Amino acid sequence: MKLYNFFRSGTSHRLRIALNLKGLSYEQIAVDLRKEEHLAEAYTAINPQQLVPTLDIGDTRLTQSPAIIEWLEERYPDVPLLPSGLLERAHVRTLAAIIGCDVHPINNRRILETLRRRFGADEAAINQWCGTWITSGFDAFDALIAAKGSRGDFSFGDRPTLADAYLVPQIESARRFKVELGRWPRLQAIDAACSSLEAFKRAEPSAQPDAA
Repeated sequence: MKLYNFFRSGTSHRLRIALNLKGLSYEQIAVDLRKEEHLAEAYTAINPQQLVPTLDIGDTRLTQSPAIIEWLEERYPDVPLLPSGLLERAHVRTLAAIIGCDVHPINNRRILETLRRRFGADEAAINQWCGTWITSGFDAFDALIAAKGSRGDFSFGDRPTLADAYLVPQIESARRFKVELGRWPRLQAIDAACSSLEAFKRAEPSAQPDAA
């Protein structure tokens, strides 16, 4: 498998976590968003949406991290990222969707570049924008895990799930945008538990070949 990704991309980060948790090997091909390599004709031919990540599985290429991770879950079920119970699976998907649908999309690079270039937002305004939506999402995420009572060391239970693959990269982004994380001790504890695992360590932005 070949993974087209950018070291600091949250969607790339979550997919690296999922691949690592499942013990899958993959070749990384860097697409440098800072140099706008994702807009070049060569990459547009690979991913017409001009986004990362893209996973080349040999006979086809998969795009959109939620779809790729769901494919991985079905194709490689031996290390599941979802619990076995129907309601529990819905709960974990809900946690992931808070990040994947309601926080990350409005804080990703193309949105922030539009705010900078079209609306004249400076870095303080960008940080405030991102902090607004991260805070809203983390408040909801935290409330849902708190409502479950005894939950183990991770977002759901005693092993990492899809929810953690989404949460940890967003916490990384929160730090980058100077969001004060002390408001969410439970999320910080989950992040610490995940960060102690090799699958998460190898997925960190700073551990990637293109990190700079």
